[in-house]
Amino acid sequence: MVHSSPSKLTNLSIPPPESPMRWSQAHIPTLRDDPADAEAISHRLLVRGGYVRQLMAGAYSLLPLMIRVRTKVANVIREEMDRIGGQEFLLPALHPAEIWQKSGRWEIMGDEMFRLRDRKDTDLALGMTHEEVFGTLSLELRSYRDLPQFWYQIQTKFRDEPRPKAGVLRTREFTMKDSYSFDIDSAGLDASFDRHYEAYERIFARLDLDAVAVEASSGAMGGSDSIEFMVRSQSGEDDVVFCGSCGYAANMERATSRIEDVDDGVEHAEIEKFATPGVRTIEDLASFDGGAAGDHQLKTLVYSLEGLLTLVLLRGDHPLVEQKLQDGTGAIDFRPAHPEEIRAALGADPGSLGAVGISDLPIIADNALAGRYNMVTGANEDEFHLRGVDVDRDIQVSTWADLREIAEGESCPNCGEALEVFKAIEVGHIFKLGTKYADAFGISVLDEEGEAQTVIMGSYGIGLERNIAAVVETHNDEKGIVWPVAIAPYSVVITVLRADAAEALEAGESIYEQCRAAGLDPLLDDRVDRPGVKFADAELIGVPFRVTVGPRGLANGVVEVQERASGVTEEVALDGVIAHLNALIDR
Repeated sequence: MVHSSPSKLTNLSIPPPESPMRWSQAHIPTLRDDPADAEAISHRLLVRGGYVRQLMAGAYSLLPLMIRVRTKVANVIREEMDRIGGQEFLLPALHPAEIWQKSGRWEIMGDEMFRLRDRKDTDLALGMTHEEVFGTLSLELRSYRDLPQFWYQIQTKFRDEPRPKAGVLRTREFTMKDSYSFDIDSAGLDASFDRHYEAYERIFARLDLDAVAVEASSGAMGGSDSIEFMVRSQSGEDDVVFCGSCGYAANMERATSRIEDVDDGVEHAEIEKFATPGVRTIEDLASFDGGAAGDHQLKTLVYSLEGLLTLVLLRGDHPLVEQKLQDGTGAIDFRPAHPEEIRAALGADPGSLGAVGISDLPIIADNALAGRYNMVTGANEDEFHLRGVDVDRDIQVSTWADLREIAEGESCPNCGEALEVFKAIEVGHIFKLGTKYADAFGISVLDEEGEAQTVIMGSYGIGLERNIAAVVETHNDEKGIVWPVAIAPYSVVITVLRADAAEALEAGESIYEQCRAAGLDPLLDDRVDRPGVKFADAELIGVPFRVTVGPRGLANGVVEVQERASGVTEEVALDGVIAHLNALIDR
């Protein structure tokens, strides 16, 4: 038997000195060409730069560079959450169906929730969000003196996206910071909401994201005041309605505009039925002899809301925003009606539908139709329409609501100036949950008089990978990614042009150690490769600063320092590299 000496055992307990992070030993699998299926800029560059690899649709492996970036983003978020008094948790990703059934969201979430059963045939789900779990934990709060509480976590979430795309912008598995506030009353919730709003502004500023706060829908989360933080990008899936004059901003799901007057003529005509052979669409009717332009048509859609067929009316040229319809009705069981249901109820197919004479079905009409007359609509008989329709006189509207999509150039509801509509990426969402979950779980505390008071909650989310992708979408050029220093995988790359020359490599290692001692985050490119390859890789992965160490410069006691964002290159004395880098960072 061989025995280890005490000295060797002692030495094993002492960590070895940290080795330089050498590119030659790092796993950074850069690619020269874009992936064939990538459309979004961030998807292309994160794959090409060796940050991510797709395992299947909507699921990505995060490689070492991406982990470094995500860790820095998470640290920014933690610092700002801790700054407002947040306390970090880590909750299970696997949830019992019972808590989701208790909140009523087991049904609401529908097919987007991953559901499974264990070996005991118990219904489970993979967490999309954690209101229910935090709700159960908050049952241990006892007194108003315990409030407010700000609880947060950074955890994996799951959503069965029907069309995952754009790399890590829209996935089925992702990392989110979700936080929750608990207060004794609405005034407390308002204060907590404002503190989170300010924390989010600081987070996005530190990530160098120009995020616009917009009014939004709370959707299946429930609650009232809802603000999304949006970053302008053609890769975004949200439409933001924005007024550059007064600052009005809203997601299309909440946006509105001033309703402009439309000339319906002087006389209120009587209803007249007329044949419209071959007319199936708004455009067909607009071009049909005796038809009408889109703004003089009534468009009739049929939806099943809680199993009840409902007619939805809009102006012919106004698209429906389904989220507005769902928000306005509160319907959980929500879908367009099937063709056979429509024919059975109205006696015609889409293209010839209308609400005139309908009294046995609910009718929801968009606000823009109020007071309109001399309109054209379907006659509920295939290939026939009605003209001279007066909405107030001829249609039994059950509910008026804002249902329409806002178009570029419409008038701002606040100041009347022209609205802009742009694509954007949602990078954060904060909303007031109210007592929805407190009521469901019985969350209450004793007030100053010893009476039980229901706790009021807020919810606040940030997707980490989505924010990283948003940074790439807005920080890139033809050469690759241009990371902000705060979240770059490395802040500086020391590129040794002749890594096989001892003097050059030693100089590179010396600069590396100086960078580390100064609190910078360096990467030593010690690969024996062509300078062009090394420069291209450094630009592709987006390191903010490059220090180039070459035999010619060393002979003169200088190195080259290049700023990635500007491309400006300067010769700097060997003993002035750190001061120069710090000056660039502090600018």
